[in-house]
Amino acid sequence: MPATTVTTTPFRHSSPELLTRALSAHAAWQVKEFTASWEDMPVDAYLKGGATFRRRRYSQFRLDGDRIVPAAVTAFEQSAEVNALFGGVQRHFEPMRADTAASPVLQSLVSAFLDVLPGPFDPATAGIGVHQIRITARRDEAWPPAPEGIHEDGHHYVAQILINRLDVTGGESQLYDRERVPVFNTLLLEPFESIVIDDRRVFHGVSAVTPAAGATTGVRDMMLIDFFPLSS
Repeated sequence: MPATTVTTTPFRHSSPELLTRALSAHAAWQVKEFTASWEDMPVDAYLKGGATFRRRRYSQFRLDGDRIVPAAVTAFEQSAEVNALFGGVQRHFEPMRADTAASPVLQSLVSAFLDVLPGPFDPATAGIGVHQIRITARRDEAWPPAPEGIHEDGHHYVAQILINRLDVTGGESQLYDRERVPVFNTLLLEPFESIVIDDRRVFHGVSAVTPAAGATTGVRDMMLIDFFPLSS
């Protein structure tokens, strides 16, 4: 994979062109099959109060040459310092479906981000976590997609990719400096529009998602890709 690009800006917001160009070698049915896997998602069992608005899968990978391969680690864990709600808890989400995890589409997406990370990173030591997340908006409730509020994830870099949004309003992506002063916000509207951040230099959050006018429900599908050095 190409060497990562070093920039001084702690984030990069990209139009869909970055990823559609990376996926241009794949057949349309492969991309459609990949994005359709968001229709098969279990409820996030770690939400408080029995809430069901978030569905989620998570798998971890490592690099073998220029290919990602499944890692032995299955739990997703963050420290209490970076996640006041779930810190210190080993969360065992259902893994990505085998066909999704092995998709060449996923390989191309990860490769594309390794080339545009907003800072140095050694692919040879890379751990990669992939989250599939669906937020379902309902007329009678307005949950923030990230109930942690303004937060960091505890990784080196995090890529946030819009997969689909249907019949929703809100879901504004927000970035803050280390003093929690807003530095950037945008509404991801087009599939494969993305933001990749240096998680050590900015905090992030996202506003509540509600159904669009005339709709009773809607969905916002996201993929998050975490980049972190593997433990020695």
